[in-house]
Amino acid sequence: MAETAYTPRLRAEYDKSIRTKLTEQFGYDNVMQVPRLDKVVLNMGIGEAVNDRKKAETAAGDLSLIAGQKAIVTYSRIAIATYKLRENQPIGCKVTLRKAKMYEFIDRLVNVALPRVRDFRGLNPKSFDGRGNYSLGIKEHIIFPEIDFDKAGESWGMDITVCTTARTDDEARALLNAFNFPFRQ
Repeated sequence: MAETAYTPRLRAEYDKSIRTKLTEQFGYDNVMQVPRLDKVVLNMGIGEAVNDRKKAETAAGDLSLIAGQKAIVTYSRIAIATYKLRENQPIGCKVTLRKAKMYEFIDRLVNVALPRVRDFRGLNPKSFDGRGNYSLGIKEHIIFPEIDFDKAGESWGMDITVCTTARTDDEARALLNAFNFPFRQ
């Protein structure tokens, strides 16, 4: 089955204006030097899944709705007696988004989900890792419109990592600012 020639709104905006703006700002010689979004990794750690196996599957279902792609359940590698955790027990779920689904998710995250966060004052501008990747945590996954608030039994937190091809944090910050990420001043 061939994929349609649909281009997400943010990808078209990147191709049309953001790439040239970044080239002027940092003085790149080659088009391939311009930073771009590489992938977005969504991760949910479900601590309560130690006692109830179904919670990890429920969380994976919710994460699949949010991402638009099937999430995989992650399992523990070692046993930790303090947490009553055995080896190969489900403890979370994750999904990696690339290309069109990644741009669609970033669009929904910035324009729909983040404004729905309670007492939102902006994203922390210091959450870059030194290699151009940005990570943020969300306390409740129910801020996404795909999750029905009434049917959601529990609200779990999730980690979102935006991986870019930028070499430095300044380049990545400029890229994410161009995509309208609401950083604190």
